[in-house]
Amino acid sequence: MTTDAAENTEPALTIDELAARAGVTVRTVRFYGTRGLLPPPVIGPRRVGRYGREHLARLALIEELQRQGMTLAGIERYLGQLPPGLSAHDLAIHRAVVASWAPDTVEAVDRAELERRAGRPLSEEDVARLAAMDVLTRDGDVCHVDTGLLGLGVELLDVPLSHATLLAARAALLEHSRAAARELTRLLRDAVAERDTRDVKSLSAHMHPLVVQALLTSFQRSLRQEVREWLDEAEAEGEAEGEGEGEAG
Repeated sequence: MTTDAAENTEPALTIDELAARAGVTVRTVRFYGTRGLLPPPVIGPRRVGRYGREHLARLALIEELQRQGMTLAGIERYLGQLPPGLSAHDLAIHRAVVASWAPDTVEAVDRAELERRAGRPLSEEDVARLAAMDVLTRDGDVCHVDTGLLGLGVELLDVPLSHATLLAARAALLEHSRAAARELTRLLRDAVAERDTRDVKSLSAHMHPLVVQALLTSFQRSLRQEVREWLDEAEAEGEAEGEGEGEAG
């Protein structure tokens, strides 16, 4: 998978800054490092270790695995099976798959806890945008947060697109993902129509993460192809315009 240019920049976080952004302690970061769950930092001037977006994304994935009840040994096995050199974007996709295993969870938090979980300060406009994206609802000083959507919502705050465009994109994703879920459920129901209810529940629980992974992978590849074709068309149009201007001159 390709890595965004922003992810190729030099790491800029000290271990204290990394721990604060991830919502863990420095001791936890060091512990994960000694267990091989986190790659070593880049050593900068004055022998100070610097951490980047991949470290932050890996910490978020580890924390998500812990929330799902996975043991330390299980987390080590899971991370050990991942391809080396994954970008922050790739790690975020794995985290999304893991988060999908859990049932919908809404928690009531105050503003300080919301910012701690977001890993950054949030302005009133930020909170309003999160509310508009259905990431949270406000009840006075308390925010009822969809914990499964918070990470994605915070990432979308930095996307240079209008709020209306983001909401339209969300509506399109919901519409088509619901249609895919409905069709897959129909296929599963037809395939296990004669089985015992307990067997059906067990199979559904086993298939859930596999189906989500398959959907994410296929969508990511389809999106990459669509973007590639879009850029190729834009490049071809630019070349045609350049040739036209050259002939006119």
